[in-house]
Amino acid sequence: MPRRAVVALVAVLAVTVTGLVAWRLLTPTTALSRALEMAPAGTSRASWTDWAAVRRELGADVGARSSAEEVDGFLGKAFDRDLSSMSALGTSAGVMQEQLGLSPATLAWELLAQSSEGAVEVLGVADDTDFDALAGRLAALGWTEPDEADGVWVGGPDVLSAAGPGLTPELQHFALLEDEHVVLASDEAPFLEQVLDQDDGADDLADLAAGLDEPVAAAVYDGAYACEKLAMSQADDEAAAEGDQLVAAAGGVHPLSGFAMAVLGDGDLRAVMRVEDADDAPGDAEARATLAAGPAPGQGGDFTDRFTVEDAGSEGRDVVLDLRPVAGTYVLSDLTSGPVLFATC
Repeated sequence: MPRRAVVALVAVLAVTVTGLVAWRLLTPTTALSRALEMAPAGTSRASWTDWAAVRRELGADVGARSSAEEVDGFLGKAFDRDLSSMSALGTSAGVMQEQLGLSPATLAWELLAQSSEGAVEVLGVADDTDFDALAGRLAALGWTEPDEADGVWVGGPDVLSAAGPGLTPELQHFALLEDEHVVLASDEAPFLEQVLDQDDGADDLADLAAGLDEPVAAAVYDGAYACEKLAMSQADDEAAAEGDQLVAAAGGVHPLSGFAMAVLGDGDLRAVMRVEDADDAPGDAEARATLAAGPAPGQGGDFTDRFTVEDAGSEGRDVVLDLRPVAGTYVLSDLTSGPVLFATC
């Protein structure tokens, strides 16, 4: 057996099924999974940033009184640590801080939920956020106040551009949900109305994301999106052929019904890959750990240039890989778009 495969196999055996069961049973409902329960039921991909955790990780003292320049400097440091790549607010942060009084310097967390029907930003705000002051800012900037307090503040591209440069289109329309300490935003007012009227959230993604513990930054995909965007079909013919050979040598894998990857609070990463049948998960754990310790066709070089596989195993339908990044690498941002051999379907 090649040395890389031996390393991966040892990693698989390092985690017992009992340990993984205990890990899942002890995992409480997380902030990310709760946020996904507020996202539209049809969400196919979600991007998470725990801004409070990012500020702790960086030892940043930015807050409500910080200048736009200070907030942009904070975003630059977060980018250098691969902690802001999942956010939709990178170019918006400074202007948001000045005009709205909300930004990555003050937000608790951010979830961008996307589907074929639309996209919505779910922004968790601090408990002491003054919603009346926020409403006043929106009105002064040109947003049209809704008839109901929890209705949609209608803006549009002209209002957004007048508010300041660089604001993401997702901030065109707002809903202020004071009781939940949440602000919703979208580039489509009718879609935001649908989100407000929904009874169900992205529960399947929430269940999958619970296995990430309390991530600092994460991507969560349903099976259809993962199997399209992470598959080796995204690679050129030569890389795809190499991938086929490596998958066959590892024993084969089964299609995914969900994929999640996150940066955790200690700087390590976790990938959770869900298969349809729990009986297939142990074999997939071994095969995918082997693939994650070898060449990275389509990405270039080897996965070991980017990380080492510290632990691997399965619990129920979930395959779990715990990864330790090599210093200076951008694993989360690099490996949440394809081709990613160890996440192929």
